This record gives sequence, structure tokens and C-alpha cells, in this order.
Amino acid sequence: REGDGMMDLTIDEKMLILLYSPGTRMGLYGALQQMKEQLEEDETELLDLTNSVLQKLSDMDDEVFEKLSLSLDL
Repeated sequence: REGDGMMDLTIDEKMLILLYSPGTRMGLYGALQQMKEQLEEDETELLDLTNSVLQKLSDMDDEVFEKLSLSLDL
């Protein structure tokens, strides 16, 4: 991996984190779980994106989460 060795996040994943994060890893996990329950059946792309972010949150600890670079290089 290049850069600072942090977990690789896509721009879409970063955007989802920026939209839903209350500032903590577990807070974000809970917020995404709640949002996921509200999705309609046809929102498969958002469901897949949310599941991807939830998996990555599970794979990291709070220290890694706090060091995430969430800048959007658009």
C-alpha cells in the first residue's frame, strides 16, 4: 500500500463516512446499521457500499479510525 498505510477507502466510502460519522468508529457503525435498516429493496448499490464500510470498520480499531484520511481527492 502507498501512503500512510491506512486502510484503503474508495471516494464513495469516504463520502458515506463523512455523511454518517458522529466522530467515533462505533458511533459510525451504529449509524450505518440504522441507516441500512431503512433502505428499500432496490437500493442495492447503497446497501453494498454500506456493507463494505461496515466490514472495514470491523477490521480496524479506534486508533486506525481516528487516523483515517477522509479528504476527497475529486
